[in-house]
Amino acid sequence: MGKKKYIESPERMWELFEAYKRDVKESPRIRVDYVGRDGKRVETPLETPLTMEGFEEYVMEHTKVTYPDLTEYFEGKNESYKDYFPICSRIQRVIRKDQIEGGMVGQYNASITQRLNGLTDKKEHQVKTEQPLFGNPTKTS
Repeated sequence: MGKKKYIESPERMWELFEAYKRDVKESPRIRVDYVGRDGKRVETPLETPLTMEGFEEYVMEHTKVTYPDLTEYFEGKNESYKDYFPICSRIQRVIRKDQIEGGMVGQYNASITQRLNGLTDKKEHQVKTEQPLFGNPTKTS
């Protein structure tokens, strides 16, 4: 018999993710600014992005999972967790989609979104320097 799983089924994993997503989207972060000559306090709600770290924390708060990550479920290396792989892959795609789309419309910091999701533009720049074969040809002795 295999190791007891704290998240009993892939369906339970999806339920936890849906609950996490609802919790995050219904609980915006608040940015506080002081505007105008009198420094009037203005509170602006900001939508919070979905993150894998946030989901892991949510799971630890709502299940018996105590280790700070869900590696066994998401990694795909342990065959006894193979039933979880499709759901875990979907969860990762939903988180990535939220971050990318939020970055594209300016809702989240685009630069951070790009780095988190490996979307940075990687260009190779080559600089060629040539050295004359016989020293400086414009100089005469």
